Amino acid sequence: PSSEALLNPEDERNKATTISPYQPHPPFLPKPPSMGKGSKNPMSEEKIRGRKLKSSQESLTDPTETGSSTDSLKEDRAPPTLGSVTSLKNGQTGGSPSDWVRGESPPFRDRCSSLPGEDECLHGQGCLAGNKPKPSKIILSPLQPIGAFPPLENSITSLSLRSTNRIDRDCLDYGRGSPAERLHRNFSDSRLLDTMVLDSTSVNSMKSTLSALNPIRPKDVRNRSFLEGSVLGSGALLGAEELDRYFPDRHVGICIATWNMQGEKGLPSSLDDLLLPTDMEFAQDFYIIGVQEGCPDRREWEIRLQETLGPFYVMLYAAAHGVLYLTIFMRRDLIWFCSEVEHATVTTRIISQIKTKGAVGVGFTFFGTSFLFITSHFTSGDSKVYERILDYNKIIEALALPRCLPDTNPYRSVASDVTTRFDEVFWFGDFNFRLSKDRHGVDAILNEHTGTNMGSLLQHDQLHKEMKDGSIFKGFQEAPIHFPPTYKFDIGCDVYDTTSKQRTPSYTDRILFRNRQADDIKVVKYTSCSSIKTSDHRPVVGMFQVKLRPGRDNIPLGAGQFDRIVYLEGIRRRMTRELKRREVVMKNQSAVCSIS
Repeated sequence: PSSEALLNPEDERNKATTISPYQPHPPFLPKPPSMGKGSKNPMSEEKIRGRKLKSSQESLTDPTETGSSTDSLKEDRAPPTLGSVTSLKNGQTGGSPSDWVRGESPPFRDRCSSLPGEDECLHGQGCLAGNKPKPSKIILSPLQPIGAFPPLENSITSLSLRSTNRIDRDCLDYGRGSPAERLHRNFSDSRLLDTMVLDSTSVNSMKSTLSALNPIRPKDVRNRSFLEGSVLGSGALLGAEELDRYFPDRHVGICIATWNMQGEKGLPSSLDDLLLPTDMEFAQDFYIIGVQEGCPDRREWEIRLQETLGPFYVMLYAAAHGVLYLTIFMRRDLIWFCSEVEHATVTTRIISQIKTKGAVGVGFTFFGTSFLFITSHFTSGDSKVYERILDYNKIIEALALPRCLPDTNPYRSVASDVTTRFDEVFWFGDFNFRLSKDRHGVDAILNEHTGTNMGSLLQHDQLHKEMKDGSIFKGFQEAPIHFPPTYKFDIGCDVYDTTSKQRTPSYTDRILFRNRQADDIKVVKYTSCSSIKTSDHRPVVGMFQVKLRPGRDNIPLGAGQFDRIVYLEGIRRRMTRELKRREVVMKNQSAVCSIS
């Protein structure tokens, strides 16, 4: 036979692939393994190699089409040779086709021919200029994106960034209410608000993506801190930085309430109208309640106050002087910025053991602003104006406050007047000053002026006259009065005294205030609570906005202490009341009317 007939199929394949060095050549493919005795048909192998491939998107997600690089590294490989390794321009090498059949990915050069540049020539073979090699037989369709890629923007207002926000399942009810209400309710940090996006998407995701706790860096913890730090020092608990986080406008809301309970055992069914009136948009940060002739069970009164204010507030302090009660509630998340609380009492009776008349005062420092709250009960009687002035003078001289708290402005303090030793002073109670006019004349003015104009009555007010003369409450102010006299009513109705004594209606219950710096206290509301009728007095309520200043860390802090027993009992009663209400509602809904 001729030499051509003696060529085996492998030689014929090599001959067919021989190319002149002056002609373009296809990419060099790896040499297939030699046919063994028990090997499969080459045609079946070619069919497997040339099978119809899926689209690029499907092949990338199909586990049978892609091979793991870690798995391929675990297998033993024979040393590569020139005939079994394909040289790639980027330095990668492709495996043999048998590896592709086993389920591994073919070399990247064989799977996609879109790489730029030309293949390297074989040894002894040149490439003509301008001639590019032919692509491989196995060609994948180019990877096409499903949609347009989002623009890369660093702004927080980018839609692509906002769309990634998700609200967690535990906060599904957070979307209720307007965005402005949620911002005001949950965030008071001005720096945090500056970086927020005021749209529905970002507001709904604030609770799940942002925290009121700022991260602390180790170098900040390592920095040395001093016991008496500067008010502008970084990291000071009572300094300017912390104050601006909680009160960006540096104003705190305070509610003052005073009420002569007339010693009644029965308390009102609800105190909501007294502390939480519906005409106020927001609740206050502090609630200070002064009571004269209080109920016999003082603890019950404190629990009722806690039940009304709920879990957002805790009882910071409570003091008493006989039947004079002074109770201070504050927001639970503000107790860390409050100093230790001090109180003192003064009796104005000749016999000190009789404590029906006198005063009780409570003082503390909040951030860098010192507060003094005094509730008092002066001598009663229409004509005993001088005795009431004596009561006032005795209280300001004998009230021993502060004791351990540092004076925030000692240069403006007077030893003989306790009200000069604090930045903000509120004095409220039953002062017992009357209207210097007979009963018929007062009734005629009240019938003529049924609205809020009480100027005609206040012209006869004893307290206004004495304050104008400078004999009492020096430096104090009072908000304009637009409510009727709070004394004396028949219990349970809105009619003034109908007994034989025919007492003259008067403004005995008052709230006065004094500040060291002008315009530190702004009056928001000053009125009486006409819905509580269990006493012959009507409660008087005042809402104020008070300016705060940063403080030093030398103030002895109260360590977040509050009356835990009162708190737990008040919350338990709220839960019991709510469960009873729901039970009544369920019974009413399940009631079935039968028609005979």
